[in-house]
Amino acid sequence: GDILSFPELAGCHIALMDIDPVRLNTSRLMAERLSAQLTSTATITATLDRREALRDADYVINAIQVGGYDATLIDFHIPTKFGLRQTIADTLGIGGIFRALRTIPVLLDICREMEELCPRAMLLNYTNPMAMLCLAVHRAAPQIAIVGLCHSVQDTSALLAGYLNIPYDELTYRVAGINHMAWFLELSHHGVDQYPRLHQILAERPELYPNNKVRVEMLRRTGYFVTESSEHFAEYTPYFMRHQDEIDRLSIPVDEYIRRCQNQQRRFEKTRALLEKGGSLPFERSHEYASYIIHSHETGFDRVIYGNVANTGLIPNLPPDACVEVACLVNRAGVQPCYAGPLPTHLAALDRTNINVQQVTVEAALTGKREHVYHAAMLDPNTAASLTLDQIWRMVDEFIDAHGTALPELR
Repeated sequence: GDILSFPELAGCHIALMDIDPVRLNTSRLMAERLSAQLTSTATITATLDRREALRDADYVINAIQVGGYDATLIDFHIPTKFGLRQTIADTLGIGGIFRALRTIPVLLDICREMEELCPRAMLLNYTNPMAMLCLAVHRAAPQIAIVGLCHSVQDTSALLAGYLNIPYDELTYRVAGINHMAWFLELSHHGVDQYPRLHQILAERPELYPNNKVRVEMLRRTGYFVTESSEHFAEYTPYFMRHQDEIDRLSIPVDEYIRRCQNQQRRFEKTRALLEKGGSLPFERSHEYASYIIHSHETGFDRVIYGNVANTGLIPNLPPDACVEVACLVNRAGVQPCYAGPLPTHLAALDRTNINVQQVTVEAALTGKREHVYHAAMLDPNTAASLTLDQIWRMVDEFIDAHGTALPELR
């Protein structure tokens, strides 16, 4: 819908691909219905053949979940046996590690097919764990033009505008860091720093953030607001998930992602039934970046988005072999990351605790060395705070056995 709502893109060809024919058919019906509602002249095709979908593509949007709901249940149930609690488990932690190990081989297969069938295409990745997947492509398929896309900057900037009671289009901000742990380094309105007001408002009105207590706690401790939600951020650090009193105090939703998956399955069935009965879909342009990137690249219209890209000196006090989230200029020249400068020292240090896990997990996926899976898990902040080394080793072994052939061959 976002793509077809641009007049310049309304005549494009959208090729849908899925491994599940039922899901694929629902996606086709949805795309056709939106195209008709938007009176576009788009060509919509649907195929179970990935090569057919990729052939001569200009843009490839990746939004997959390898293993689906069943794999997600494994990612939660095994850690629970060991006393390790998670909320989302798709970005870091033991769940994020194994989601990466399942997904990286598939994503690199897609990249190899892109090299053959659409070598000039831009890969727009929405799949998590974002930083690990983009880093794997940077290392193993450097000729692929990839940018990782998230909505945490858009969501959080809108949230902060609401807290501050400032019209969203009047809020000025600068963000940099890594995916799900980027920081609002500047926050202003008509040139006036809004951080003092934000501190005061959130201190005086806790009713504003019943589900955002972790981020407010980190704002109080670090001086900066982080881009990702409290349920996500709680499991990226060693401070919260181990302690039941902190979980209660900060309203941290343990096992949240399982509930979201169940809700999403119900929404899917409801939407499928609506489409099969010929119903129309409510549509409003979203703030997801993909369509804006495509539009700017096709038309030359200058835009700034926040993308996940290789750290080519963009944030000097984060490792060069890392994926960072920074402002990017987009136009006919493509996605051009902008220099962000060094992060405040303590923020860079927090980000590096996550980058450590990302780098070692990618090393495990690309080399097939089982020892690196153990190393990634022992470096993970939440896992290390909750379990002994022996427990971590045994948990990793259970994960490898449970996921089986969905993982790369580990030796």
